[in-house]
Amino acid sequence: MVDSQDTIVRELQKYTTCDVSDALCKLKYRNGGFLSGLTMWSPQRQDGPTRIVGPAYTVKYVPLDDPAPKHPSHYIDAVPRGAVIFVSCPPKTPNAVYGGLMSTRAQVSGAVGSIIDGRFRDLQEQRQLNYPVFARDVGTAPPAELLKVAAVNVSVKLQTDEQNMEIRPGDYLIADLNGVVVLPVELAEQALPLMQKQVEADDKMAIEIKRGMTFTDASKKFR
Repeated sequence: MVDSQDTIVRELQKYTTCDVSDALCKLKYRNGGFLSGLTMWSPQRQDGPTRIVGPAYTVKYVPLDDPAPKHPSHYIDAVPRGAVIFVSCPPKTPNAVYGGLMSTRAQVSGAVGSIIDGRFRDLQEQRQLNYPVFARDVGTAPPAELLKVAAVNVSVKLQTDEQNMEIRPGDYLIADLNGVVVLPVELAEQALPLMQKQVEADDKMAIEIKRGMTFTDASKKFR
C-alpha cells in the first residue's frame, strides 16, 4: 500500500491543482475536489512555485463543551512522513488552532505541509521555516480557551456553508497558488491518466492559439 501510495504521490507532483480538478470534473466528483477559502500563506503569500502533495492526516477540533473526550496525546507527535496535515475546527473560530512549533515538529517528522481549515498564527516563524501553510486566515490567540482536539485521522467536513466536502484520512491533498484540492483515494488511479491527457491537449492548444488559431478551433482539434 505504501509503495502504491508513493507512486501516486510522485505522479501527482507533475500536475497543478487545476489539472487535478479538471480530471475530477470528468469523473463527476463535486466541485472538482476544490476546497473553497483555503489559500497559501507560507512560505509566501500567494506567490512562488510551492506545491504540496500527500495523503491527508486529519485533526478534528471541537468546542470544549462537546461531549467527546479530549484526544489523549498531541496529534503533532504522530504525523506520518510524507503526510499533509489537515486541521479542522468549528467555523468562525476567532482563535488560531495551529502555530509555529507545530510546523517545527511537523517538518522534523517529514510532513510536506499543513492545511488549516480556520486560523493559524506565528506567520513569520512559518516563513522562516520555509514550511508550506494553507489556511483561511491568521490570528494571534491559541485555541485552548475555546477548543480541544477530539480526534485524529477521522473524516472531517470542510467548515464552510459554500460546499459539502469531506476530507478523509489517506485522501490525497494537493495545494498550490490556485488553492487546495482533495482527491479521493479511490479515484486517484482513474484521475491520473485524465490529467495527462488534458495537459497534453492544453499544451498543443496553447501552441496553436499563439500561432493564430481560434480557441474554438483549437478545442475542436485537440480536445
